[in-house]
Amino acid sequence: MGKSITHKIIEKHLVSGEMIPGQEVGLRIDQTLTQDATGTMAWLQFEAINIGRVRTDLSVSYVDHNTLQMGFRNPDDHRYLRTVAAKSGAIFSPAGTGICHQLHLENFAKPGATLIGSDSHTPTAGGIGSMAMGAGGLSVALAMAGEPYFIPMPKVVKVHLTGALTGWAQGKDVILHLLGLLTVKGGVGKVFEYAGPGVAALSVPDRATITNMGAELGATTSIFPSDARTRDFLEKMGRSSDFMELVADADAVYDEVIEIDLSRLEPLVAQPHMPDRVCTVKSLAGKAIDQVAIGSCTNSSYSDLKNTAQILAGRRTPPQTDLLISPGSKQVVKLLAHEGLIEPLLDAGARILECTCGPCIGMGGSPVSAGVSVRTFNRNFEGRSGTQDGQVYLASAQTAARLALDGQFTDPATWGDAPERVELPMDVPSIRDLFVFPPNEVGKDAGDGAGSVVILRGPNIVALEEFDALPATIETTVALKVGDNITTDHILPAGAEITALRSNIPAISQYIFSRVDKEFVARITQAGTGVIVGGENYGQGSSREHAALGPRHLGVKAVIVKSLARIHRANLVNFGILPLLLVNPGDYDALAQDAGLTIPASAITPGGTVDIRLASGESVAVTNDLTKKELEIIQSGGLLNAVRKNQA
Repeated sequence: MGKSITHKIIEKHLVSGEMIPGQEVGLRIDQTLTQDATGTMAWLQFEAINIGRVRTDLSVSYVDHNTLQMGFRNPDDHRYLRTVAAKSGAIFSPAGTGICHQLHLENFAKPGATLIGSDSHTPTAGGIGSMAMGAGGLSVALAMAGEPYFIPMPKVVKVHLTGALTGWAQGKDVILHLLGLLTVKGGVGKVFEYAGPGVAALSVPDRATITNMGAELGATTSIFPSDARTRDFLEKMGRSSDFMELVADADAVYDEVIEIDLSRLEPLVAQPHMPDRVCTVKSLAGKAIDQVAIGSCTNSSYSDLKNTAQILAGRRTPPQTDLLISPGSKQVVKLLAHEGLIEPLLDAGARILECTCGPCIGMGGSPVSAGVSVRTFNRNFEGRSGTQDGQVYLASAQTAARLALDGQFTDPATWGDAPERVELPMDVPSIRDLFVFPPNEVGKDAGDGAGSVVILRGPNIVALEEFDALPATIETTVALKVGDNITTDHILPAGAEITALRSNIPAISQYIFSRVDKEFVARITQAGTGVIVGGENYGQGSSREHAALGPRHLGVKAVIVKSLARIHRANLVNFGILPLLLVNPGDYDALAQDAGLTIPASAITPGGTVDIRLASGESVAVTNDLTKKELEIIQSGGLLNAVRKNQA
């Protein structure tokens, strides 16, 4: 029986478990990445493990999220990240160098390697044949310490591509099509592996866009073969030695197969406020557009921005439509400058922003009140743009550029010829010298060595607290009741003010559910404890573990929901919060906010069912999908407690 790419990589990196879908497997991790919004806490956790140097092949600390230096907090965090990376043997990418996923694709990602990152869009590297997964910061810290990364063995879905994209259709439209087909929870517990003759027609940037936004399916990851396209990309990046061919066997067996004829796709757009609310661009013709934002880790490559410049050349956007452009890396900017493509962007009226995530996480660039914003980003959750009633639509860079010129949605049939698909030039400029390599790395100036490095901490950096073990019985109340598809942005909003507190859990916890229920923090603080009740797909979106850490700090003992998103579920386990699933989804209605309840925590077994007693006298059956090890972690009060216990 032949093997898929996914099975080949997992088999090579398997440390424990059996490759049976749903069974827990432990994987050796080759590479890690962190970014400043989640990485500061991850590095504090790495320090708490107390092993000194990273034990991966490569770990990179990127600064790309919260680069607005308003006050001391962000600069202090960046200084801490630079010094802890030097002390620990990691590479540091300073603010403004670029967006972590674009930079990692250009400089470090390898076919066949395992990579986890404290950012849910780490699967971007799947476009180059890496098995790349988003994870909570604590999981990344443990991987840096040489520990395996544990996941349920995923099912593997073959996405069989035929034909080739035509006209204005782009790689972004492939993943939007899949989201419209499967929804934001259609990929839970699955890897999407792309195959078929249509793969050869997709460039590495196209592939990376697709794997990046596969995170919105809830997938474990997405991956493309490493083939001639991959070889060409790596050679032009000066990394030909990193290439290895990696394809599925001809007789590989898959759990599911999805067929997509690329030639039948047309420009698509995701409507507010979910990436799966997909429709055709032409169906929205006539709707006015207040803002267009091009960039983010999804669509900020050289090819996307060269096409953007070609579309805008010699034309001007209307005064009522703002145009913002965030290049993915300084390498992209240098390529555009070398070809004279910056000037067409400026002349068209575009504002060129720093090479960072920026508007994608509400870090500037917010639309006007109730404004329609077309963005090339991966998420359009309510309020994520920084404008609570902003109406955000997601599209490809080429579609966004064309709509920016019109100032409204128009039918692509009226746009004329699409720009030619872009290939990388042979003389791609390297920006590798902009990274800060750690002392004692082979081939680098050793200086005085890592031993002389002093880790510098600002006053906003607060060490992670130790949490109590799980009690035998939890007497508590429903502190908050929410509905389906609650995202980590709902739990802990992004934006400059809040994200600046990411290394200070007591401070950032004051914003938990602040845009859902302004009284939540005061209510649970007074009670001292509580549980959250939710619907389907609770915790989807960003990997930010602060959405679990904050509630844990406030006294949340459990979440009781219909279903959970993968990364948030893992973060709940990591910090000792019970993830409980309603046996009968209809019992959701019986769990009213402020209702008292009792959870017999000591009676919980892996996969077992217990009855929660309500103060009203009723009972509600809950179950779980925990492994024995995960339950022990929760009983210990979280993963750090369990690690300390094992070390002792």
